Amino acid sequence: MSTSRTAAPSLPARPRVVSVVGATAAGKSDLAVAIARSLGGEVINTDSMQLYRGMDIGTAKLTLDERGGVPHHLLDIWDVTEAASVAEYQRLARAEMDRLIAAGRTPVLVGGSGLYVRAAIDEMEFPGTDPAVRARLEAELEQLGPYALHRRLAELDPAAAEAILTGNGRRIVRALEVIEITGQPFTANLPSNTAVYDAVQIGVAVPRPELDERITLRVDRMWEAGLLDEVRALEKLGLREGRTASRALGYQQVLDHFAGECTEDEARAETVRATKRFARRQESWFRRDDRIHWLSRPAGADPAELLARSLELIDRQESAAS
Repeated sequence: MSTSRTAAPSLPARPRVVSVVGATAAGKSDLAVAIARSLGGEVINTDSMQLYRGMDIGTAKLTLDERGGVPHHLLDIWDVTEAASVAEYQRLARAEMDRLIAAGRTPVLVGGSGLYVRAAIDEMEFPGTDPAVRARLEAELEQLGPYALHRRLAELDPAAAEAILTGNGRRIVRALEVIEITGQPFTANLPSNTAVYDAVQIGVAVPRPELDERITLRVDRMWEAGLLDEVRALEKLGLREGRTASRALGYQQVLDHFAGECTEDEARAETVRATKRFARRQESWFRRDDRIHWLSRPAGADPAELLARSLELIDRQESAAS
């Protein structure tokens, strides 16, 4: 399926979109709200786990107060039992972006799920599926576990193996399925750098030691805010059976604790470790896109200064495009 669109050369420049990316706990959400308020825009979520209803504490979803009156879209749209679909997300995101642009509002995308960001902004086609191949691979996943299939993926497509977490069985199966169906590496089907929307992409960069501290503090706050109670309530709604939601950082570790596979302290410590590893993968993914303009956010940085630098960057790119 292809949902890309192209403009005739005689048409004016495509409408401006702003995208704020970076590692988890870098402070993207607050900056996106400030940018949207300054530009008269609205926020569109590009975090794959914030799409799920009820997954609030563990995904650091902004509260209504923290959104500051700025409308947010594509939050809480899926039940935890639903498997994530980048193709469906792309359809929904582009519908929201087109609606906002038509209304004269600036779409401000924010999130750390690199594939979802690219699916929204760039040309991206989705290979079909083969039920027989998918069923066989899912049976192997059940029998052998995700780590064995991840090793197979690393042999066939090292770049895909680097981008996909070793424990994400659903995405590993999908990558292997695409490789078998198309005869090409899975990464050959990833989005190109050909933009569908004229976007200013801003990366929030936090020094590694500080980012690690921020992640530890975030996990501590999640525990204090009642993450265990949230997971317990979602478990009753089918979280454990959800192929995507059950793998979310924090949720997976708490589910393991509830299953007696680790203590609460071990679940908490593993959440910190896994989140730090994930943040490094996010940085690696986004750093490969040279269209992203990185803004440093050191300890003690003034949020107003970061906003001013972001708006200056947006203005500069708009002037260059006009």
